[in-house]
Amino acid sequence: MTGTGPVSMLTGPVVGSQRWHDLLFLHWRMAASTVQSKLPPGLFVDTFDGDAWVGIVPFAMARVRPRWLPPLPGLSWFLELNVRTYVRDAEGVPGVWFHSLDCNQPIAVEIARRLFHLPYMHARMQARRTADTLTYRSQRRAAPDAAWEYAWRTHGPGQPATNGTLEHFLVERYALYCADVRQRLYRGYVAHAPYRIHVPTVDRYDTGPAVLAGYELPGAPASVLAAEPVHVAIHSLRRISPQRYWNDGRSGDAYRNRNR
Repeated sequence: MTGTGPVSMLTGPVVGSQRWHDLLFLHWRMAASTVQSKLPPGLFVDTFDGDAWVGIVPFAMARVRPRWLPPLPGLSWFLELNVRTYVRDAEGVPGVWFHSLDCNQPIAVEIARRLFHLPYMHARMQARRTADTLTYRSQRRAAPDAAWEYAWRTHGPGQPATNGTLEHFLVERYALYCADVRQRLYRGYVAHAPYRIHVPTVDRYDTGPAVLAGYELPGAPASVLAAEPVHVAIHSLRRISPQRYWNDGRSGDAYRNRNR
């Protein structure tokens, strides 16, 4: 798959654009059964070498706008911290399932909740760069004890992930899944150039966001990656059917082996 995904996958019109930068990907191995128990009907845990993966991803968003408007000062630049895992739907399409997305732009939180059915959380957040070090702080407003800090040093330049590697499995995802209040599933796509990634030095991190999502993450992250900025096109959501089971409950590894 290229960075923009196969053309046939990019269904739905482009409804917006944005720029993602200062991305840190922290990932932990997790039992597939643990992750599957937290997914809605119709989504199936995707695995790599038998393991499911749970990620914590702090980053910054810039020039966020609908397709028909320019970026707006005070509204189009903000921070996000998400907890994610990796799934496939009944058609076997790989994508991301978000357990939470903390954000310091209140209007963006409400739009994402209402129009994209995503579990955005209001937060107070700060990011600061000093030389090659990024420091990122987040405080979820609804949880007084939910204060987290991340600090990492970049060592670029990065390179695109190699197909078939764990890094490719974790970062090269161009579909997202969400569910509305009636648990109806939707799939949407994003399009951007392949991430150029490298291994940063992480000085501080916190597993708190994943704990609030119901995960006890074991030890240090098994994968640590930083990515260079990308420009992103956002495609509209489409409702999908949860009725067909693409792999009879088997793992994502089974899907990949079947299609080699």
